[in-house]
Amino acid sequence: MSYALLDAARVAKAAKTSLDVLKAANESSEAHQRKTIMVERIAALALAASESPKNDGVTLTSEEFWLISLNW
Repeated sequence: MSYALLDAARVAKAAKTSLDVLKAANESSEAHQRKTIMVERIAALALAASESPKNDGVTLTSEEFWLISLNW
């Protein structure tokens, strides 16, 4: 599995956009619910990292990056 250190503010913004798209979809499957929960988690962590004094960024796995980048 590969990892990348990314700008936390940009990840938070992308995750919010992705979350908006997921919530707008008329989908109720378990897979969709899991995606939504995962993106909510990424958004919360990225927002917290962007607001930290150091703001070093946030590390995402390739899977997490792929998940939020589908809806940028």
